[in-house]
Amino acid sequence: MSDQLLYSLARPFLFFMDPESAHDLTLPGLKRAHSMGLTRLLPKPAADPRKIMGITFPNPVGLAAGLDKDGRYIDGLASLGFGSIEIGTVTPRAQAGNPKPRMFRLPQANAIINRMGFNNGGVDAFVANVQASRFYQEKQGVLGLNIGKNADTPIEKAADDYLLCLNKVYPYASYVTINISSPNTKNLRQLQGASELDDLLSKLKDAQQRLADQHKRYVPITLKIAPDIDSEQIKNIAESLLRHKIDGVIATNTTITRDAVKGLQHGEEAGGLSGEPVFELSNKVIRALKSELGDTLPIIGVGGIFSGSDAVAKMNAGASLVQVYSGLIYRGPALVREAAMAIRNNK
Repeated sequence: MSDQLLYSLARPFLFFMDPESAHDLTLPGLKRAHSMGLTRLLPKPAADPRKIMGITFPNPVGLAAGLDKDGRYIDGLASLGFGSIEIGTVTPRAQAGNPKPRMFRLPQANAIINRMGFNNGGVDAFVANVQASRFYQEKQGVLGLNIGKNADTPIEKAADDYLLCLNKVYPYASYVTINISSPNTKNLRQLQGASELDDLLSKLKDAQQRLADQHKRYVPITLKIAPDIDSEQIKNIAESLLRHKIDGVIATNTTITRDAVKGLQHGEEAGGLSGEPVFELSNKVIRALKSELGDTLPIIGVGGIFSGSDAVAKMNAGASLVQVYSGLIYRGPALVREAAMAIRNNK
């Protein structure tokens, strides 16, 4: 029985549940299936290695951060055939996140709204989970570690949180992502402003160079940005990335716009909107970034990938790699193989 058929049978049951409960059921189930060897039966994408940021990605389709915030399910997720796994966002101290309910499906729009608020068990527990995974122990693939700031840390001291997390996760990461674009932590997106971003990236670059000397290994840093930025902001961000020699940019996070879901149930819920409605918004940012950056700095394209042709469109917009999240919820693991195959065939 194909993974596509299996997921089509499971999806009505999962979608009957509220989204967070379904999430809390599915990932432990995947972990159990992997431990029993069942995920070995799933077909995997053909090899299509890409060398980006000095890292060889087995294929260009990765898992976006947010699905596994604490790194508890790395091995199960890796068994789905991703070319990379990004986990987090993690913060220095454990925090509960926003009150429930805080995640909403909008099936008519193939979309999700979440206001999770960086709920996680803190960076020490996160690192312990990474260390315990076979994926890390056996160096099975590419592992991105996504870091953020605690909700109660004043925005003026945000850099302290990022630096603390960078120090803790650096030895275990293939690359580290700096998340300054979630709409669910108050004032976080202020860090995308020109002066704030310059200050943050300067401190992070200094720390990266110190850690590279200390650990005798250079770990690339990527910056994850929002889709809700104009051409001038994109230009400023691109200039700052180049000035500080940041290694890559992830475009994009969720959107706070609601034009595409007006009138739909849950369409006015607060939080970040992901899925199909963010597809063209993120592509627009990718194209603008590509225009500013050229081939100097790689772009990882995220947002609204629901098919192989969507993944190809991201690459054609200027991405070197892509990541999926909401599409995985709606389409299941067959999307990974479909996207990887479409990109491979589009060379």
